[in-house]
Amino acid sequence: MNNTPFTDKHIALGAKMAEFAGYNMPISYTGINDEHAAVRKNAGVFDVSHMGEFILKGEGALDLIQRVTSNDAAKLKKGQAQYSCLPNEEGGIVDDLLVYCIAENKVYMLVVNASNIEKDWNWIQKFNTNDVEMHNISDKTCLLAIQGPNATKILQPLTDIDVLNLKYYTFEKGIFAGVENVLVSATGYTGAGGVEIYFEDKDGAADKIWEAIFAAGGPQGLKPVGLGARDTLRLEMGFCLYGNDIDDTTSPLEAGLGWITKFTKDFTSKEIFAKQKADGLERKLVGFEMIEKGIPRQGYEIKDFTGATIGNVTSGTQSPSLGKAIGMGYVRTNFAALDTNIYIKVRDKLLQAKVAKIPFS
Repeated sequence: MNNTPFTDKHIALGAKMAEFAGYNMPISYTGINDEHAAVRKNAGVFDVSHMGEFILKGEGALDLIQRVTSNDAAKLKKGQAQYSCLPNEEGGIVDDLLVYCIAENKVYMLVVNASNIEKDWNWIQKFNTNDVEMHNISDKTCLLAIQGPNATKILQPLTDIDVLNLKYYTFEKGIFAGVENVLVSATGYTGAGGVEIYFEDKDGAADKIWEAIFAAGGPQGLKPVGLGARDTLRLEMGFCLYGNDIDDTTSPLEAGLGWITKFTKDFTSKEIFAKQKADGLERKLVGFEMIEKGIPRQGYEIKDFTGATIGNVTSGTQSPSLGKAIGMGYVRTNFAALDTNIYIKVRDKLLQAKVAKIPFS
């Protein structure tokens, strides 16, 4: 297993560790519910240094990004980021990602899922016919997500960047905890506010930044948070997880990601998505909440009242914030309307649920 620069710190803090995407990662420290509540009500720190980062440089960088992603990266100005996906050639999704505009039309950073680094690199390179300069900086890039309503207030004394007023999906580079060239981004995977910070671990930068964050935040209740709470937080918001809710067989339109699918440019599978939009979708990703007691899990079948299979669960959990079981899954379109009664097959029982609005409330 690979380690991040923070692995020893997680172990010293008593984290429950497990393999995730080839990395030894913290799943929880004090418990998922406790860590989840810390992020929703105050602030928490996630080590997500296992994520992948690519730099694309050169005059053809934007053209390449436009060719391989579904969203319109031409709209990005320096200091702006964008959520997007890499469609495959069969109408599915290679991965979802963030696109950062470092210098307009010339330098971009793509942030991809840890389990897809090699797959995504090869996919983008396949379309790199204009010799765009590509650098895989994943191994030397640290990424910490400091999330929660008090995150920016805790971090502001550590940096010359005005993090308190950093607009959603924008970023700046500056000095953070005495470390130069740190990219601070108003993004995250929790829906609780906060930032993500990218930096290279050289001259002890990882130690310096970690210690500074907890020295500033510890007295204010800042907690380390594992991947377990990251999953429950993102699910409450209805954010898709690659490998669960989206994959090589799901289209962005089916997944409710039509808003990142722009038909004003040419990109992979555009024709397939345009036909889906014109003809109507056969299935949709929906949120649902359990009415009867039971926890939905990935792979469970979704049924109608006759017991016929109409779809499958892609993500599910007991929501720590809401005190009820929630999930997401694909269903036939005629079962996708809000408040539609559906049934989740849990072991040998059909448990009643209903289609619910995302984010869950």
